[in-house]
Amino acid sequence: MGIKRGSTLAAVAAVVALTATACGGGGGSEAGSAKPAGAAAQAAGAGADSAYGSDYGSGAGAGSGYGSAGDTGAGSGPAGQLAVAETDKAGPVITDSAGLTLYRFDKDTAEPPKSNCDGDCAKAWPPVPAGAGAASGIDPKLLGEVARSDGTKQLTVAGWPAYRYAKDTKAGDVNGQGVGGTWFALAPDGKKAAKPAAGGGGGAPASPEPKPEGAQPAQAGLSVATNPKLGEHVVDGNGMTVYRFKPDSAWPMVSKCTGDCLAKWPVVPPVDKAGVKGVTLKNFSVLDRPDGRKQQSIDCWPVYTFAGDKKPGDANGQGVGGQWYAVSPEGKLITAS
Repeated sequence: MGIKRGSTLAAVAAVVALTATACGGGGGSEAGSAKPAGAAAQAAGAGADSAYGSDYGSGAGAGSGYGSAGDTGAGSGPAGQLAVAETDKAGPVITDSAGLTLYRFDKDTAEPPKSNCDGDCAKAWPPVPAGAGAASGIDPKLLGEVARSDGTKQLTVAGWPAYRYAKDTKAGDVNGQGVGGTWFALAPDGKKAAKPAAGGGGGAPASPEPKPEGAQPAQAGLSVATNPKLGEHVVDGNGMTVYRFKPDSAWPMVSKCTGDCLAKWPVVPPVDKAGVKGVTLKNFSVLDRPDGRKQQSIDCWPVYTFAGDKKPGDANGQGVGGQWYAVSPEGKLITAS
């Protein structure tokens, strides 16, 4: 009886160990840290800031242009870092950092950029403020701005003023596609998004632009870059530094960055393993977030980019709030020595 009971306990322990290994284990312990090659000591006292770090990073180069906690969301708040999402209705579309679809208006012009949506139109189609950043799958050179009639600056994509739609209430909604035959989601190249292999979704199919060949969502890939401060670290398909958030856990896999946090720290969308170079594929899984978005993980740790990084090589998010750190190719935190 004692032998049988001992065997059962051993089997249970083995199952628990295997389960933990399958999801990275550790649950956010310091064992998941790596020291950067030649890293200069960074401010260890940064942890005194809020859990997300200096108003979600405003103290680390982001400035105040991303807005306060009250003006983000499905209205006229800043877009944060743009992403590309695959939709059944319109194929790949550009979204803001909260996953809300961005649109263009046929009555606007791209050359020169000009918005013709004001008054009640702008209430139904809130203009997206200028200052968004591009994630993988979007050429940063396509992003610009235009002065509106009220003097505010509006984001443009390939010259086209960008809008949200008031009836899109959650990530993944594309309710504005084809409305009035003049409103269409923005494809990653700034053209009208179109459902793959289908001749149109709603509205007027007479003048839709073809879906760009080879346009791909933000699943462009992950690779490894090197700089004297961080050593080898993970970057996305645009060369932007990838980060981890210390309060997150790997097992169970949970992201603690929600709401306004995501405007500063956009999630890295799912990445095709074929596009990964030099980064561990161990437990390379996708997190289904409560907000409906899907987030890539490395060794079961959710990963993000930082809206305060404006160009490849920037690492303004490193050490923010004592909670945000770049990621080593093995998926570990790169912390200061």
